[in-house]
Amino acid sequence: MFQTENPGDAPVWVNTNNCKACDICVSVCPSGVLGMRYEPTSTLGAMISIDHPESCIGCNECELTCPDFAIYVADKKEYKFAKLTDEAKARQAAIVANNYMSLEQ
Repeated sequence: MFQTENPGDAPVWVNTNNCKACDICVSVCPSGVLGMRYEPTSTLGAMISIDHPESCIGCNECELTCPDFAIYVADKKEYKFAKLTDEAKARQAAIVANNYMSLEQ
């Protein structure tokens, strides 16, 4: 199912049917919301993981850079996003240093 509508009260969500696990969205997220997780059934052996939705600042960078239109960010009129914190910035730096893989594994 092609899901462009928010599946609930989520700041960011992914249509995994469209996601090719390129990790571009992970690389541009400033607040460490996203990561890649190992997924043996995926073509590239990984899949996007939304690990810290509570830290999403609603910048839309992930949605705007996704070449496959697979990731969506809630409308700012409908969702109250977090502020960018030092903890979130540090988490993003750790994810980048971990080759974009989720720290939650």
